[in-house]
Amino acid sequence: MAFLEVISVSKTFASTPVLRDVSFHVDEGEIVCLLGPSGCGKTTLLRIIAGLETADTGHVILAGGQLTEDIPVHRRGFGLMFQDYALFPHKDVAANVAFGPRMQALPPSQVERRVAEMLELVGLTGYERRRVYDLSGGEQQRVALARSLAPGPRLLMLDEPLGSLDRALREELMRELRLILKQVGVTAIYVTHDQEEAFSIADRVIIMEQGRIVQQGTPQAVYRRPASVWVARFLGLTNLIPGHVVATDPPQIATPLGHLTLTEAEQLVVGQQVTVLIRPEAARLAADCPPEAGKASIPLKGEARECSFRGGRYRLMIHHEGGVDLSFELVSGATPLPQAGERVTLALRPEAISLLMEKP
Repeated sequence: MAFLEVISVSKTFASTPVLRDVSFHVDEGEIVCLLGPSGCGKTTLLRIIAGLETADTGHVILAGGQLTEDIPVHRRGFGLMFQDYALFPHKDVAANVAFGPRMQALPPSQVERRVAEMLELVGLTGYERRRVYDLSGGEQQRVALARSLAPGPRLLMLDEPLGSLDRALREELMRELRLILKQVGVTAIYVTHDQEEAFSIADRVIIMEQGRIVQQGTPQAVYRRPASVWVARFLGLTNLIPGHVVATDPPQIATPLGHLTLTEAEQLVVGQQVTVLIRPEAARLAADCPPEAGKASIPLKGEARECSFRGGRYRLMIHHEGGVDLSFELVSGATPLPQAGERVTLALRPEAISLLMEKP
């Protein structure tokens, strides 16, 4: 039995449907991310689970028992963490973290021990008497996490907790946040619109669009095989090329790039219209490709439009004579980076190409 079950939940505000028959589950100790653009319903769904909103239809089941309206937020044993942290500005760090355990009427010695454990967990030992408004944004985020975990919640819910941080700090805390949640072993639902954040933190990603779940799975599975053109574009995968099936064994697709022979595809019919997704890591410069890999690769020629260096990788945009613009993330190799206007030959890995059964 799943630890948390959301069953056929729907919600409408002012005659506008916000959630449409949403169902999913969360296993104990699992980190599940609700991922989608602003306005897709993910925060409303989180608030319904927390008891801050009431669903029009559907049920929320926790550990086999239904969460009903008469179970208030403070009796659900959940931890909540939001983008604005909601720290108490008049209290120091220790008092903020101690708030939950004190509300549980724990003995002072146990509260003090719990505060010390949580601050050590988030790397803030020695910050007990610091005022929260003297802390950096990243430090405030750590205090908010420690305060959310201090009461030992059955379920931790995080709504865009890194949204107000700059890019470098957000990337650092993405890595740390997953490690902390796994170390504690808490079951968590994490809401974000940022796919990189979701992929870094979650065990399983649930993608939402206009109040519906459109795909769910591990980050690796969702990235490698998006369920639709919309999902692919939302994940930042822009190399989407129309085509039709000309052979099925092996799969061969006619596209503006020419005929592409793939390693595998399911249930294809000759003449079927498809969309070819070429992931950004699919390409290498042909000159940098080992002979063995080159034999299995698909050649692609085009004109370089832009090439920007990004440390160990660089971003290459090319224009194919078939009228298609493509963007790739290439590993830096021995061959000099192409210049704008230069003709380039790439080698595409067939395993990094997949088919979507709808037009772009």
